[in-house]
Amino acid sequence: MTRAVGTSGSGLRSAFDAALIMAVGMGFGRFAFTAVYPHMVDEGLLTLHGGSLAASANYAGYLIGALLAMRMRAQAAHRLCVLSFVGTAVCLAVLAAIESIPLIIFIRGVAGVFSALAMVGASLWLLAHRGQMHRAPLLYAGVGIGIALSAELLVLGAHAGLSSQGLWLMLGVVSLAIGLAAAPGLLSKTAPAVAAARTPGLPNAAPVKPLPLIVIYGLAGFGYIITATYLPLLVKSALPDLDSGHVWAVFGVGAIGSCFLWHSAHQRFGTRAALTANLVVQAFGVVLPALLPSAAGYLLSALLVGGTFTGTVTIAVPAAQRIAREGRGNLVAIMTVVYGVGQIVGPIVANALFNATQTFTSSLIAAGAALLAAAVLSVRGL
Repeated sequence: MTRAVGTSGSGLRSAFDAALIMAVGMGFGRFAFTAVYPHMVDEGLLTLHGGSLAASANYAGYLIGALLAMRMRAQAAHRLCVLSFVGTAVCLAVLAAIESIPLIIFIRGVAGVFSALAMVGASLWLLAHRGQMHRAPLLYAGVGIGIALSAELLVLGAHAGLSSQGLWLMLGVVSLAIGLAAAPGLLSKTAPAVAAARTPGLPNAAPVKPLPLIVIYGLAGFGYIITATYLPLLVKSALPDLDSGHVWAVFGVGAIGSCFLWHSAHQRFGTRAALTANLVVQAFGVVLPALLPSAAGYLLSALLVGGTFTGTVTIAVPAAQRIAREGRGNLVAIMTVVYGVGQIVGPIVANALFNATQTFTSSLIAAGAALLAAAVLSVRGL
């Protein structure tokens, strides 16, 4: 079995460049809002309802971006990567200059478009164009790197006395610098590697069916997003003495290591078994704050959900890439679309349940149930 053509050094550099795009487009552009959100509420720039609308707008933008990227081919993926980090940096900087809730919601929607372009573009560029399927863990670890880095920057900025608008400007400047560091590799004229016919070490005896994989991915999008949207706000409300920014950084650190853990499980046990285990652990992490509303419960939830949600991507997207290689069409973009649908529905359901119960417990239970349903489908449908 042959590996992708190309030196190990150049392949590793490509993976780092793609991971940096993920860090900017997803970690900064997408998930930093979760950590800034409590500051905006404290300053009166957003209400819980407005924040939920901003979150849903971001996920709607993510869906639109995925739809726009559906016809993108691997040879042009570097353009998506560049567009995503420039657009993300601009959106973050613009949030520093506006106070209107409708405008904040709109900009968060636009930022979601660029997040989807980062996810699809970086995945296509590294996994398909560069043929570096075995570098998938490093690619998706970029999401966790971006979350952890942005969270700790926000903690430092808040301690320095920056308002939420100052925090947004800081994030915009840093994200642009990170993207520019990756740009030379993305625009390099080096010939792409030839993708290996099969992923090394992955059991291929049981082919994965595309339709169940798509449904599972959509349920996973709904299942994790409530924790990913509201965790720092929950912590700040329940435990005001615990710095919610550090809890969010734990979420990001968990996401970094999980990519390698779940990639290894995928190689050893195959898609069905690895994905089922991932979803069950994730479901437990999601409902944990409702079962154990303490500092330990919130920290463990951050570690478990952070340690599985990027793992879901690390398992499912390479599996989709292998399916797509056997036919035509961009299955990665299709899955990004359904993931986006799940993420749009999540905050809307959470806001409706909160209005009815004045607690997020029912929302967390609903999210956990969706993840368990996905796990059952993984066992029976894949």
